Amino acid sequence: MQKIDKIYINGEFLTPHGTERFELFNPATEEVIGTIQLADVEDTRRAIAAAKAAFPEWSRTTKVQRIAALKRMHAAVVACEEELLEAIITEYGAPAARSRWMASYPADVILQVMQTLESFEFEEQAGIAKVILCPVGVAGLITPWNSDAGFICNKLATALAAGCTAVIKPSEMSAIQTQIITEALHKAELPAGVFNIVTGRGEVVGAEISRHPDIAKISFTGSTAVGKGIIESGAATLKRVTLELGGKSPTIILDDADAATVVPMALMAGFMNSGQACIAGTRILVPRSRLTEFEQAFSRAVEQIQSGSPRDEKTDIGPMVSRKQWERVQSYIRLGLEEGATLLTGGEGRPAGFDKGWLVKPTVFTQVNNQMRIAREEIFGPVLSIIPYETEADALKIANDTDYGLNAMVLSGSLERGLRVARQIETGRVLVNTLAHEPQAPFGGVKQSGLGREMGKWGLMAYLEPKTLLMG
Repeated sequence: MQKIDKIYINGEFLTPHGTERFELFNPATEEVIGTIQLADVEDTRRAIAAAKAAFPEWSRTTKVQRIAALKRMHAAVVACEEELLEAIITEYGAPAARSRWMASYPADVILQVMQTLESFEFEEQAGIAKVILCPVGVAGLITPWNSDAGFICNKLATALAAGCTAVIKPSEMSAIQTQIITEALHKAELPAGVFNIVTGRGEVVGAEISRHPDIAKISFTGSTAVGKGIIESGAATLKRVTLELGGKSPTIILDDADAATVVPMALMAGFMNSGQACIAGTRILVPRSRLTEFEQAFSRAVEQIQSGSPRDEKTDIGPMVSRKQWERVQSYIRLGLEEGATLLTGGEGRPAGFDKGWLVKPTVFTQVNNQMRIAREEIFGPVLSIIPYETEADALKIANDTDYGLNAMVLSGSLERGLRVARQIETGRVLVNTLAHEPQAPFGGVKQSGLGREMGKWGLMAYLEPKTLLMG
């Protein structure tokens, strides 16, 4: 049983002013594994004040000094990988197929930001003017529970590389992971106040960050509903905002695709991170002329996918993060049946052999139309919908008929054809015949999937404002 009763402000571990206790669970067993004492508004204001005080000096550091700080951060986070891995498995329930990547990614992303910074130019000539890129100020970084340490390190490293200072509000459901990463970052010996970490509820700590006049920039990853609230709260002070929000990503399987090749890729895209991923390809569009063939192929393939204990090496899909999330996913499975979709595989309840743990059967519906709620709303669990289409133009119309636009996939026997289709999808990123990730490319969404971009030089520029200098 872990008892976490410290937050991190101005280079020190402090007891929060807030007194609320929040229970932490092992989602595979439903057992309480710890408690955290949550920060409140007063704690948040102290953290913001510390970041504001540290900003003038940090904003004047050189690129060389910032790279040196990032190197220390990288080394410290590498050193905690095994401890972080255990926390990811215990607190989040990520299976072996995912947890090792989640444990190594925080250090990797710091290295990626370092590489971006090394080649980044903060000054350029524009005619007779000199344009300099200046850090915006104190950044409020609000991160979700589905990749806690990775989001903290990505956002923090980028903000620091730009010359900003930061106040981080991680999810309270990931407190053990946050504690490990905070202790690691403390060992990097950054100047006091440059980063501060206050774990608390979104409606308390997150809300204060969103409205506080000394926060110049917010980077938020989470739900679309909360993202809209952040824009409203920040409007009074015209905060700069980067939002990476929800998704209902389409996977278009073209009629020239080989089923044996593309079905496993489509399932990997849909079930990634146990389905708890904003980029998950949960709408699978298949040609109606080959619908029966693909239904059979998906049914056979899902039989090989195991939902179970994250400590079992054979597990592909781990438990949902909380009872609330498990109940949400179950309600959508019921809704799919009520809406008239055909259950191809999976369904309600836990997998066979389990009477505990927030486990969901890998579930695929077919004969889904794009107006059903299971095709329009983000479920955030291992529930996929097969939607038949008539023509390529029809597939594109269905793919783009969504409030979201974060990610998409096109699977085709012809790369040239796949690229042509990909160019017509309204989304921030499209994968064509691949599941690869490129950290130097911009990541973010269109429509209600967000504002702005993270990663690469585009992510760094989001923390900078151009200033024009004209000299006589």
